[in-house]
Amino acid sequence: MKLGKVIGNVVSTVKLDIFKGYKILVVRPVDPDGTGKGSVMLAIDTVQAGPGDTVLVIDEGNSARTIIQDPMAPIRCVVCGVVDSVHTEELR
Repeated sequence: MKLGKVIGNVVSTVKLDIFKGYKILVVRPVDPDGTGKGSVMLAIDTVQAGPGDTVLVIDEGNSARTIIQDPMAPIRCVVCGVVDSVHTEELR
Protein backbone atom coordinates (compact mmCIF):
# COMPACT_ATOMS: atom_id res chain seq x y z
CA MET A 1 0.00 0.00 0.00
CA LYS A 2 1.22 3.49 -0.83
CA LEU A 3 0.41 6.98 0.35
CA GLY A 4 -0.43 9.39 -2.47
CA LYS A 5 -1.90 12.77 -3.39
CA VAL A 6 -4.59 13.02 -6.06
CA ILE A 7 -3.37 15.57 -8.62
CA GLY A 8 -5.95 15.09 -11.34
CA ASN A 9 -8.28 12.77 -13.17
CA VAL A 10 -8.55 11.09 -16.55
CA VAL A 11 -11.53 11.75 -18.81
CA SER A 12 -12.24 9.00 -21.31
CA THR A 13 -15.18 8.84 -23.69
CA VAL A 14 -14.43 5.24 -24.65
CA LYS A 15 -13.27 2.64 -22.14
CA LEU A 16 -13.62 -1.02 -21.23
CA ASP A 17 -16.87 -1.96 -19.51
CA ILE A 18 -15.00 -2.82 -16.30
CA PHE A 19 -13.99 0.86 -15.95
CA LYS A 20 -17.53 2.22 -16.41
CA GLY A 21 -18.82 3.74 -13.20
CA TYR A 22 -15.31 4.36 -11.82
CA LYS A 23 -13.24 7.54 -11.89
CA ILE A 24 -9.64 7.17 -12.98
CA LEU A 25 -7.39 9.37 -10.84
CA VAL A 26 -3.86 10.65 -11.38
CA VAL A 27 -1.97 10.05 -8.11
CA ARG A 28 1.52 11.16 -7.08
CA PRO A 29 3.18 9.01 -4.38
CA VAL A 30 4.11 11.06 -1.29
CA ASP A 31 6.08 10.65 1.92
CA PRO A 32 4.18 10.87 5.25
CA ASP A 33 5.04 14.60 5.37
CA GLY A 34 3.40 15.14 1.96
CA THR A 35 6.60 15.49 -0.07
CA GLY A 36 6.16 14.04 -3.55
CA LYS A 37 8.32 11.07 -4.52
CA GLY A 38 8.42 8.86 -7.56
CA SER A 39 6.38 8.80 -10.74
CA VAL A 40 2.67 9.47 -10.97
CA MET A 41 0.27 6.54 -11.44
CA LEU A 42 -3.28 6.05 -12.62
CA ALA A 43 -5.63 4.45 -10.10
CA ILE A 44 -9.27 3.42 -10.09
CA ASP A 45 -11.22 5.37 -7.44
CA THR A 46 -13.40 3.25 -5.14
CA VAL A 47 -13.83 5.80 -2.31
CA GLN A 48 -14.97 9.04 -4.01
CA ALA A 49 -11.58 10.78 -3.69
CA GLY A 50 -10.77 13.92 -5.63
CA PRO A 51 -7.99 16.36 -6.50
CA GLY A 52 -6.06 17.47 -3.42
CA ASP A 53 -6.99 14.44 -1.32
CA THR A 54 -4.31 12.33 0.34
CA VAL A 55 -5.17 8.70 -0.36
CA LEU A 56 -4.13 5.10 0.22
CA VAL A 57 -3.35 3.26 -3.01
CA ILE A 58 -3.02 -0.47 -3.46
CA ASP A 59 -0.43 -0.96 -6.21
CA GLU A 60 -0.75 -4.70 -6.75
CA GLY A 61 -2.97 -6.31 -9.34
CA ASN A 62 -4.49 -9.22 -7.44
CA SER A 63 -5.46 -7.06 -4.47
CA ALA A 64 -6.87 -4.38 -6.79
CA ARG A 65 -8.99 -6.95 -8.62
CA THR A 66 -10.24 -8.31 -5.29
CA ILE A 67 -11.41 -4.84 -4.24
CA ILE A 68 -13.44 -4.32 -7.41
CA GLN A 69 -14.58 -7.95 -7.30
CA ASP A 70 -13.48 -8.94 -10.81
CA PRO A 71 -10.69 -11.54 -10.96
CA MET A 72 -10.04 -10.88 -14.67
CA ALA A 73 -9.99 -7.05 -14.67
CA PRO A 74 -6.94 -5.41 -16.29
CA ILE A 75 -6.28 -3.28 -13.20
CA ARG A 76 -3.19 -2.74 -11.07
CA CYS A 77 -3.82 0.35 -8.88
CA VAL A 78 -6.89 1.16 -6.78
CA VAL A 79 -7.53 4.06 -4.39
CA CYS A 80 -8.89 2.28 -1.31
CA GLY A 81 -8.98 5.05 1.31
CA VAL A 82 -8.96 8.79 1.91
CA VAL A 83 -6.44 9.84 4.58
CA ASP A 84 -7.52 12.38 7.19
CA SER A 85 -4.10 12.75 8.81
CA VAL A 86 -0.72 11.04 9.16
CA HIS A 87 1.10 10.81 12.49
CA THR A 88 4.64 9.48 12.76
CA GLU A 89 7.16 9.08 15.53
CA GLU A 90 10.83 9.56 14.86
CA LEU A 91 13.02 6.55 15.55
CA ARG A 92 15.83 7.11 18.02
